Amino acid sequence: MGEWSDYFEDFPEENPANYVGGRFDPKGAEVLRAATAKRSVEQAALDAEIARIVQKHKQTGAAKTDSK
Repeated sequence: MGEWSDYFEDFPEENPANYVGGRFDPKGAEVLRAATAKRSVEQAALDAEIARIVQKHKQTGAAKTDSK
């Protein structure tokens, strides 16, 4: 028995991932997936930057409270 991916290669209109807004649009779905992946990578970079900033200020704040 074949894999689902083989079936969807033969019948792309049956793959729910190829629908955008209820319409069969494999190219539009690919663009949407690429944009979502890019946004995810960008968000992860922003989250890491925020974590670095928070960590930096926690260390600075701890040094200030220790010196009092």
